[in-house]
Amino acid sequence: MFRRIVIAVVLSASCLPQDTTQNDRVARMEQIIQAAVPKRFMGSVLVAQNGKILLDKGYGFANLEWEIPNSPASKFRLGSITKQFTAASIMLLEERGKLKIEDPVKKYMADAPAAWDKITIFHLLTHTSGIPSFTSFPDYRSREAEAITPEKLVAWFRDKPLEFQPGEKWNYSNSGYVLLGYLIERISGQTYSDFVQKNIFTPLGMKDSGYDSNSLIIPHRASGYTPGEGGPVNAGFVHMSIPLSAGALYSTTDDLLRWEQGLFGGKLLTAASLAKMITPFKENYAFGVGVTTTNGHKMISHNGGIEGFNTAMAYYPDDALVVVVLANLNGGAADDLSAKLAKVAHGEKVVLPTERKEITVSQEILKRYVGTYELRPTFSLVMTLENGQLMAQATNQQKNPLFAESETMFFLKIVDAQVEFVKNDKGEVTGMVLHQNGRDTKGVKK
Repeated sequence: MFRRIVIAVVLSASCLPQDTTQNDRVARMEQIIQAAVPKRFMGSVLVAQNGKILLDKGYGFANLEWEIPNSPASKFRLGSITKQFTAASIMLLEERGKLKIEDPVKKYMADAPAAWDKITIFHLLTHTSGIPSFTSFPDYRSREAEAITPEKLVAWFRDKPLEFQPGEKWNYSNSGYVLLGYLIERISGQTYSDFVQKNIFTPLGMKDSGYDSNSLIIPHRASGYTPGEGGPVNAGFVHMSIPLSAGALYSTTDDLLRWEQGLFGGKLLTAASLAKMITPFKENYAFGVGVTTTNGHKMISHNGGIEGFNTAMAYYPDDALVVVVLANLNGGAADDLSAKLAKVAHGEKVVLPTERKEITVSQEILKRYVGTYELRPTFSLVMTLENGQLMAQATNQQKNPLFAESETMFFLKIVDAQVEFVKNDKGEVTGMVLHQNGRDTKGVKK
């Protein structure tokens, strides 16, 4: 708990603008969240900066049938935010001399397949092992409702061919983090659930966090929903033995603040272990967290997605800014809100879709933007001109209209995203930048 010490003082004129600015920022945060409620977002939000909580509220319903509102006490499935707790567990075991992250997996798993001979714990932590993610397997949807043991879960992917040689490339792998949980159990002699409870949650005072269960009664647990044609519907079932150490934990916004303050406040790991954990290897990914710079601010973050829940948590070390957004309605709102709230906290401008002004751009200019823009080897945006309307279609997604804000800047109304076209010195369109969820992704025109 945070304790406010109230001291009676006479405010100087220099103090007033600072307080007003902070109040204005919190009010703007409320506007941004309310713009997403209830169609795009239900959940809980916390923003804290330099040890002071600026915003800590629930929005929408934890249970739609009973119209029970969300609150800071609501417990949400975290999805892949779980991975940083798994990574921290590995670092604790290393500190205690139980393992080294450079160790090969086969040192602790004698029956590991020969293809895994060069895979180390480090490779698992950084998604560079080459082990394919079981959640992408064709049979995943048909099996996700099964109760399964960690041994059988590992058996699901252990004999699959590697996607690449260990350390050569990066590809997000839930299999790798499930395998880390399996190793934690073998090395510690405890279940993954018991290990994180006794070594992380209890020491940090996280009384509202744990390993989720399909059968246990968990007070204040939010129900999960997914968008339907007529509004939210109950999310599909996943047995919580499936995500294991890759995504099975639950928590609250307040507990996750305790986690961030404990992790980065030196209450859990040594400075050397924490430095290892937050040093990126490939694709800006470290151990269970991404480490990037956004708008000049270093950000250590991860998001999560699981049936009925999407989550986003970010820590900005320069000013100890913590942003936690936990949603019990599937969609991109958690990532979107996390990025926007951080911008407001840093004094940056945020423009909502409803605040954007549409202008008319000539057909000749629009024709120049037609083409395919590659953002990644497997992901492109295709621009077409249909009945005078510029349309954008992402790989394996539907077409959506783009609306001009200027001759080069366009925005979507269906999601909060902007497309900025890039020209060379000759005025030729050579690429674009997708602005979404606080990230700027460049695309090259093919």
